[in-house]
This record gives sequence, C-alpha cells and structure tokens, in this order.
Amino acid sequence: MKRIAAIVVIVACAAVVAVLTVGASGSDDGAYRVRAIFDSAFTVIPGEDVKVAGVKVGVVEAMDVTPDKKAAVVLRIDKPGFGDFRRDASCIIRPQSLIGEKFVECTPTQPREPGEEPPPPLEVIEEGDGEGQRLLPVGNTKRNVDLDLINNIMRLPERQRFRIILNELGAGLAGRGEDLNEVIRRANPALIELDKVLAILAEQNRVLADLARDSAAVLEPLAERRADVAGFVENARDVSQATAERRGQLEANFERLPAFLEQLRPTLERLGGLSDEMTPVMRDLGAQADDVNRLVEALGPLAEASRPGFEALGEAAVVGEEAMRDIRPITRDVDTLAASAAPLAADLDALLTSFRDTGGIERLMDYFFFQMAAINGFDAGGHYMRAHLLINTCSTFATQPFDGCLARFNPGRVTATRAASGSDDGTSIYNQRMKAILGGMSLEEALRRWPEPGAEGTDAERPEVERIAVAAEEPERRESSRTAPLKLPAAVLPGGGDADEPAAKETEVRSEDATGRLLDYLLGDGS
Repeated sequence: MKRIAAIVVIVACAAVVAVLTVGASGSDDGAYRVRAIFDSAFTVIPGEDVKVAGVKVGVVEAMDVTPDKKAAVVLRIDKPGFGDFRRDASCIIRPQSLIGEKFVECTPTQPREPGEEPPPPLEVIEEGDGEGQRLLPVGNTKRNVDLDLINNIMRLPERQRFRIILNELGAGLAGRGEDLNEVIRRANPALIELDKVLAILAEQNRVLADLARDSAAVLEPLAERRADVAGFVENARDVSQATAERRGQLEANFERLPAFLEQLRPTLERLGGLSDEMTPVMRDLGAQADDVNRLVEALGPLAEASRPGFEALGEAAVVGEEAMRDIRPITRDVDTLAASAAPLAADLDALLTSFRDTGGIERLMDYFFFQMAAINGFDAGGHYMRAHLLINTCSTFATQPFDGCLARFNPGRVTATRAASGSDDGTSIYNQRMKAILGGMSLEEALRRWPEPGAEGTDAERPEVERIAVAAEEPERRESSRTAPLKLPAAVLPGGGDADEPAAKETEVRSEDATGRLLDYLLGDGS
C-alpha cells in the first residue's frame, strides 16, 4: 500500500512540473510562502484552499517532490495578518467534501501562556528548491486517513487480512469470557446513563432539528462574511491576550464588584422608576421619530448658515464690551431716574387705571368723534370741511410790519400811540408795558414810564392794563398753587380722594359750569 501511494504521488507531482517553475518564478511578488513537507499529499492539487481556524487565508500554489521522496506543498498566504508562521506551526491535509476535494488547515503558532516568548519564525530557504520560502518540516505536518482508503479494507486481499484480525480477536476474547463478562457488567451503568442521554435527545429531536436548521441559516451569512469573522477572531485574540495580561487587576475589580453592586442598587431602582415614567414619553417620541429626524437633518444647514452670524456676534461682543463700559454712568443715572420716578409712575398708573375704569377713554374718543363731526359736514355730494387753515404771505410770524398785511380798525389811534410812545415800529404803549413787565419790570414802573396817552384811551384800554397786572401776578399765583395743589372733587375723579373727607374739602376747586359739565362727560360721571 505504501509503495502504491508513493508511485501515485510521484505521478501526480510529475504532472505539475510546469506549475513548479511558475511558482518558483513568481516568488518575487512579495507574498508570504510556506514550503510544507508532507509524507503524502495524495489528491492535493494547486488552487485548493489554505485555512486558519476555518477561515481561508491563501491557496496551494505549487507542489514538488523532495530528494527523500516527500511531498513539498507550497502554501501562499494572501490574507494580511496571517503571514507569521512560527517554528511550532502545524499543517494538516483534510477532506473538503465527499467528492475528494482537499484543503490544508494550518495553525501559525500554538497557544501559550500570557507573557511567554513566542518561538522564532520559520527558517527561510536561502538557496535551492523553494528559495525565499519558509520551510515547515515534515515533523510539523500530518494527514488524515481518507475515507476511500478505509473502504479499501473490504477489497481483496485487505478484506481477508481484516477477517483474520477479527477471527484472532474473537478467539482471544473467547478464551477470556469471564473477563469480558466483567467488562460488560462494569460498563452497564455507563450504558444505562448513555441510554438516558439518548432518550433525552430523542425527546428533543424537534429542538435539535430546529437548531440544525437555524444554525444553517445563521452560518450561511457568516460564511458570506468570512473576512469579517476572521477579523473578529483576530480582534478577539488581541482582546483575550490583553485581558490575560491584566489578570490581577481584573481579579481586584471582581472582588470590589459585590460592594459596588450593593451601592448601585438604589440608583438602579430610581432609574427603573424613571424608565417606567418615561415610557409614555418615549412612545410618543417614537411616533414622531420621522419629524424629529427631519428636524435634526434641518438643523445641520441651519447651524452652517448661522455660523457667520455667531462669528459676527462674537466680534460685536468685543466692541460692545467697550460700549457697555462707557454707558455704565448713564445706566446708573437711568437707574436713579427710575427709582425717583417710581412714585410718579404709581400715581400715573392709578390715574390711568381710574381713567380706564370710569370710561374716560371712551368719552375721549367720543369727544374726538363729535369734534370731527362738528368740523366736517356731509351733503349729497359727500364730505366737506367747514373750516380750513389759510396759508398766505401774511400767515407767517413777523416782528416788523409788512405791507399789505396790516389789519387795524383805528389807524389814527395807532399813529397817536406811536407818537406817544416814541416808537417807530408801531408798537403800542401797552405792548411795550407787557414786554417790560415780562422782562422783570414792576407794574408801577411800567405805568410811570409809559403813561396813558389820553382820557379817551384810558377806559378803552383798561382790560389790557388788567391783563398785564394778571400776567405780573402769574408767578406768585403759580408758586401758591404749588404749595396748595388743586384737588378735584370725588364726583369728578372717583377714587382719586379720600372717601372719609368732609364734603367741604371736595369743593375746594370748582370749575365753571360748562367746564364741569365737559369734565363730567369726558370722565364718565354724568347721565
């Protein structure tokens, strides 16, 4: 059998001599190649998979026969991260399927304790066959027995030899029946337990069938993403290694974990209550998820558009800081004014409130309405104005006479007044007296300086003299009015005075009958 297998290997290797040359010439592409030596590489052909932990990392590139009649299989590792075979690496040829396909499964290095130094890398072949490749010796490789070789025991002459072996085994056991009976008796408890296990599995056959079906559904997408699975395996290896290196710290953390969980329990209880209360809110928020997503998406352009505004606002803040520092005195003055105006504001608020509550606003609007109605008229042609403002050359204010704009009823008297006063601008002695009194002159001194021109003008101009006297007494009257402020009767301004005051105080100020009626109408006190 061994000689037949060796002949088949030699024939298979001779059929791929061209592949060997291509493999040797293609070793300059920088790929990681391992020259694995096997006792037998029967039915292995170039192009078959090379796997690590079930993940494809390369292919079988070429095959050769060593001088000592061994099979040299060149493994080309294409996947990054797996090109680091150590001297404790191992490879085995396994069946890919029942139709005879094979693949090479390798372990780049054996597991080791954390912190243990890894073995050195595989030696590089310096010259000769496989120059530049990594050499994996035959002691690190092995091969499974193929199913067809096992089935060969049913052929002649292997079948006869196998029958001889069974006959001899039976003869040996026949001579030791008691021992065999003892073995069976001792194995009986184990067989009983095995029977129980098989019964449980039989009861769970439906679950096992579902598990097999679901496993196939899960493994199919994993097979499609084998690269990601391989990356997960690599990352898991790194995480496990880092975890093993920090074993002492993890043990300390686990020792402190019970006390931490005990302290965390009240917080988790409160968090559970919060979660229960937040459930309706989150449910409503989930119903509006589309609107929230649109809002979040719209916030992006808004943020970009508002960026120049915020930058300008920052620059304005720099300038505004100086401005705010400069207006600080004004702010203090305004604060003082506001504090001083508080009583006035309170009185004004009370006045306006009373004005509103008593219907004063409506009466004022009625006054405006009826005043406008009295000024304007309406006929068949529409609205017309009964009064209008005249604008001409005589309507402007002037201090000198202007020809064509003099309107006097007694020109002779003006001439006499001008002669008596000695003024050429036509100003009467009464106007001069008024101007002097307003300038600070007393009434007596004004009368002495500008005496009456004659008896005929004294009685006619007497109202003017009285008016000048009243104007002279106006400052004193105003001063007295400050010390004794006017008080309107409670009937005119409800709520403005004290209801308990005597009726005599409410009548301190009385207007004329027409004025009183107007105030009663405007302030709403009247029928």
